[in-house]
Amino acid sequence: MSTPYPQHPLSRDALARELKGHGLKPTEQRLRVAEILMSSPTHMTAEQILAAVRQGGRRVSKATVYNTLKALAESRLVRQIHLDPERSVYDSTRAPHHHFHDIDTGELCDIHPDDISFSRFPQLPEGMEAEAVEVVIRIKRKRVTASE
Repeated sequence: MSTPYPQHPLSRDALARELKGHGLKPTEQRLRVAEILMSSPTHMTAEQILAAVRQGGRRVSKATVYNTLKALAESRLVRQIHLDPERSVYDSTRAPHHHFHDIDTGELCDIHPDDISFSRFPQLPEGMEAEAVEVVIRIKRKRVTASE
């Protein structure tokens, strides 16, 4: 799906610099995962990324992909979106934004932050501050009834 944020494709060298700049060693496996996920705006699960890495005939363990995704998310090079307790999606668009989540297809679609407004914000627990607000709106296809 399209993103409201123009994001220029990053070369392999640019990805290596991004990794280094965030304290990550640009190993071959990390670069391959980063190429798949960060070359253009996308939303992918770890399983989709693993399949894409292996599609090129490269051998990589599931643990390597998961560890790389964890490192990329912790360094804020990608965003991890928890859709439910069993499933996360990794988002290459780093600018703040929200999502529609199609529960029938699993697909995510970006929502520009200017398209959502809040009339009030709840009081935060004592001693806490808001780091970010990320909204996921779950959608599904309308059921068509005989009277419609």
